[in-house]
Amino acid sequence: MSEETNAPEAPVEEQKPRMELGQLKAVIEALVFASPDPITPRTLYRLLNDEPKEDVKAALDALRADYADRGGLHIAEVAGGFQITTRPEYHEWVRRLFHERSAAKLSVAALETLSVIAYKQPVTAAEIGEIRSVNTSGVLSTLLERHLIKIVGRKNVIGRPFLYGTTKEFLIRFGLNDLDELPKIEDMAQQLGFEPPSVLMERSVPEEMLPLDEGDVPEGMTE
Repeated sequence: MSEETNAPEAPVEEQKPRMELGQLKAVIEALVFASPDPITPRTLYRLLNDEPKEDVKAALDALRADYADRGGLHIAEVAGGFQITTRPEYHEWVRRLFHERSAAKLSVAALETLSVIAYKQPVTAAEIGEIRSVNTSGVLSTLLERHLIKIVGRKNVIGRPFLYGTTKEFLIRFGLNDLDELPKIEDMAQQLGFEPPSVLMERSVPEEMLPLDEGDVPEGMTE
């Protein structure tokens, strides 16, 4: 009769208790508030990987509902993520707080150029100049430095000029989740105080865009 050998039992991992909804909401609120950029659901799932995804989503939805009833703040969906921001109806009061930070403001020329790029992208500097009837090289440099626009490729024409488009920072700065949320051109032009040229109102025809050659654009201009 053979002797039976008893294999040692594998240790049973103790499962961490699931957070209660209130605690999970508090953690998510802290993460959204502390994040310098809009925090995405994917990031939340990664940071809270001990919690079921459905619990994280439920807590996020409940937190957004809580902020819907708050006075001056709300959780906005911006650039594919979430951010705690002041409500749009109170922007004038917040603007007064930062009124002295005039250096951070964009000039009307920069805003006009940015609006052209937003609605006509991808677009070349020459095309922007034709629409605005002014030289835009200095303004483009400013917008690039502030990471509101980026170089996205080259146009497939003689000279292969750079094509410009907007960035994630542009979406964050203007509180947009994506470009589909851009206001009507007429409304933006009215806010900026200029008459939109007819070419800006026309729908762009997609053109072939050439990829950028390695090293021909300064680092950071395409991110």
